Amino acid sequence: MSIVHFIGAGPGDPDLITVKGQRLIAAAPVVLYAGSLVPRAIVALAREDARVIDTAPLHLDEIIAEMQKAHAAGQDVARVHSGDPSIYGAIGEQMRRLDGLGIPYDVVPGVPAFAAAAALLKAELTLPEVSQTIILTRVQGASSPMPPREDLKTLGQSGATLALHLSVKSIDKVVAELAPFYGLDCPAVVVYRASWPDEAVVRGTLADIADKIAGGDIRRTALIFVGRVFGPADFKDSQLYNAAHQHLYRPE
Repeated sequence: MSIVHFIGAGPGDPDLITVKGQRLIAAAPVVLYAGSLVPRAIVALAREDARVIDTAPLHLDEIIAEMQKAHAAGQDVARVHSGDPSIYGAIGEQMRRLDGLGIPYDVVPGVPAFAAAAALLKAELTLPEVSQTIILTRVQGASSPMPPREDLKTLGQSGATLALHLSVKSIDKVVAELAPFYGLDCPAVVVYRASWPDEAVVRGTLADIADKIAGGDIRRTALIFVGRVFGPADFKDSQLYNAAHQHLYRPE
């Protein structure tokens, strides 16, 4: 029976897709990919006779119709999304449609954008006694509304490391809503297209990050980090590698 594979393509660098994802793309007779976010090099792995379709100009019904067409012909589909499809991937609505149509599918995870951005920054997002929580979120924009109690004024009370997707156009709102909780001196970093050839990093604080990106070319496909983990390296060592710390693999 044919199947639809939802595949996380990773953040952009073709080398950061999983081996399983590569294998499925190379084998599928039909490849659907979000061309606005997935580099062409990823789907260049497809076999020569594959039907490769950029879904950027298609709406949901048209995308599902392509999946139905492939399923009726007994063909597997590689449905390629950027990053990890579980994070702002809009796969939930596609899977719901496939459930209704009785078309089987599976999901192959990918390297998420926030992980690629942290790697570029050479940053650990969970430092001992600084932050042990990461919140992935966005601000209210032109897309789907935010659920109640997920606004920055609520989430900011945690003091956790924040990774804000789809929010760079609202940088002034981000600063205004987080400054009362994090302080204007809190480090803030904007990472543009992590792992792409034109990747860029702008470092600052909540006091100046908006001014630092104003008038530049960073208008989309950027991630905003806010948190003390991006500050001075004066945090405590973890207990994991402490010589006095005993555990299963390092008993007394």
